[in-house]
Amino acid sequence: MEKDVRIKPDLQFIKELQEVGGDAVKKCYQCATCSVACPLSPADNPYPRKEMVWAQWGLKDKLVNDIDIWLCHNCGQCSDLCPRGARPADMLAALRNMAYQKMVTPSCFGKWMSSPKHLPKLAAIPAVLYMVIWFIMAGVRGSFFPLEDGKIVYGYLFPGDFTIDPIFMIAFGFMAWTFYRGVKNLIASFKDQPKVFAVGDKSERPSLLECFVDVCRKEILTHSKWKECGDTDEADEQKFNGHRLIMLAFVCLMIVTGIVAVAHWGGKVIPLLHAIGHTPMPLWHPVKILANIGAVLLVYSLLLLTKRRLNQDESAHGSSYYDWYLLGLIWTIAGTGVMSELLRLFGIAILAYPVYYVHLVAVFMMFVYLPWSKLGHLVYRTAALTYARYIGRLPMPVREEKTFTL
Repeated sequence: MEKDVRIKPDLQFIKELQEVGGDAVKKCYQCATCSVACPLSPADNPYPRKEMVWAQWGLKDKLVNDIDIWLCHNCGQCSDLCPRGARPADMLAALRNMAYQKMVTPSCFGKWMSSPKHLPKLAAIPAVLYMVIWFIMAGVRGSFFPLEDGKIVYGYLFPGDFTIDPIFMIAFGFMAWTFYRGVKNLIASFKDQPKVFAVGDKSERPSLLECFVDVCRKEILTHSKWKECGDTDEADEQKFNGHRLIMLAFVCLMIVTGIVAVAHWGGKVIPLLHAIGHTPMPLWHPVKILANIGAVLLVYSLLLLTKRRLNQDESAHGSSYYDWYLLGLIWTIAGTGVMSELLRLFGIAILAYPVYYVHLVAVFMMFVYLPWSKLGHLVYRTAALTYARYIGRLPMPVREEKTFTL
């Protein structure tokens, strides 16, 4: 005789879900249009219908351990076709937002990102840190807006050796360690997921490395899965191109930062390296050209993503403050970065140093709080999709085709 299963709804979880973008979940009446419409949903136990039921019932444990919330690419096809305006895509996005916020401690960072009233708290940590450095160095240089040989040199006020580089090295290490803990917690939450493999598809279980390479090739580098995700319209193209270009922009800027760091610190051992990456660089310098290309790509991609979000139909696709927080932060980084270069070239020190100060604060906020922000999906989604392939929830490519003659 089967035992009764007692369901204990978590009403607080439902409220939290509604606050971060799942406010329309109660409109769902289980018609299953969303699961039928989704071109990426597996045929066996498809999403997002079951997630809508679990969300309405407040089944927190089922949802936070559900690998399927990471398989959605948020194209919005299900929300567009929903006859009740329940916005399933937003609900899945809200679940991922909650996962980002609470993946690791201190989870207060994630909570602060979900409401504008907490923005001063997030900015206060780096703002105070760099303000103290500014005051100390102003005393050393004799001015809050010092010039080195008649020129604006940001490293003259914020020296890289004992302010910029050490702080960001610690910030990067903290971010990497936090992501490690987050991925470990994420994979541990999937321990009860069934392992399913198609007969004849592969002769042996795929390795994690094979699955990771497949995810990078199909999900990260080419975004080819997005082309399978619903009908393509102008908004989809803006999202596709915006995400692809912003990734390319960050790659360019990461290469530039790496060259400058290696040249600076390596130059202390090999003097020739110092000349390669010494800052500030002239505009004709190859590294500077790459940096400016990255900046242009970043601004253009932000324009695409912002236009898409502003023009989307709010009845089918909502935007929470958590979504706008990340977009606004990257806009701040891009805007202050471009302005810092222009103001330095024009020699307006009284504006250049404050703008550069804001740039440092924004970059610190992006790096240190990255594991709790929406941009954390670069790591968490990659890990989830890799594991989904590893356990057979998502199929791997067929290794070989066999022909039988009767």
